[in-house]
Amino acid sequence: MISYEFPVNERIRTLLRLEDLYDRTAYFANGQHALEHHAALLGLFEIMEVASRADLKSDLLQELERQRQALENLRDNPQISEEALDHVLTEIEQTHARLLEPSGKFAQHLRENEWLMTIKQRSGIPGGVCEFDLPSYHYWQQRPVADRQASIRQWLEPMLAIKDGIDIVLRILRDSAKAFQMVARDGAFQQMSGGKTVQLLVVSVPESIPYVPELSANKYAINVRFVTPATTSERPRQADQDIEFKLAFCNL
Repeated sequence: MISYEFPVNERIRTLLRLEDLYDRTAYFANGQHALEHHAALLGLFEIMEVASRADLKSDLLQELERQRQALENLRDNPQISEEALDHVLTEIEQTHARLLEPSGKFAQHLRENEWLMTIKQRSGIPGGVCEFDLPSYHYWQQRPVADRQASIRQWLEPMLAIKDGIDIVLRILRDSAKAFQMVARDGAFQQMSGGKTVQLLVVSVPESIPYVPELSANKYAINVRFVTPATTSERPRQADQDIEFKLAFCNL
């Protein structure tokens, strides 16, 4: 099965974008080549930009506290493992405490590094980080792999509390999924929402289905349309057959 996640509000959309950026940055940071480490730096800059656009830290603190209280209410539930519950609560409390530690603007340590900000500025110009543009950056790229990796870890570490908070919130959100088997007649599906709010929708289809879902949702209706992938010069067209798929509703 291939699953497609569709955030319904801007808050969850931001969390998913940051999750993707953190994963990509970590992947390239663990690489060996200077080009991989350049990609890791670009990831750091993107995380800084996306996370700075919203009051992310405050939102995460409030959501973690809300989830902590909800989980505490499950203590006397015989169907809940006390050990598992304690583990999750400890994880939430530790992440909450770490989020409270740093003061000032998110990624301020990057903004105060003039050398990094020069690289960020030049990266916005096509071909702007060639060795003749930034000799000092070229020098850094020739340093031993271990030195470059250590530098990236040093720049990334103060930003990891946000990542841990995002991971917890998205894990709880995904674990709340209630999935239903649906059919899109001639590639189209609509379901009335009845005013119910949903934060994340997940559409899952078999790998053998040569169509991708397009989804729109609001408090009134959910619309799913299956179209051909836009991988050729042809314009996407809606499927002309019935398609069975799973639709999962996720809410915090």
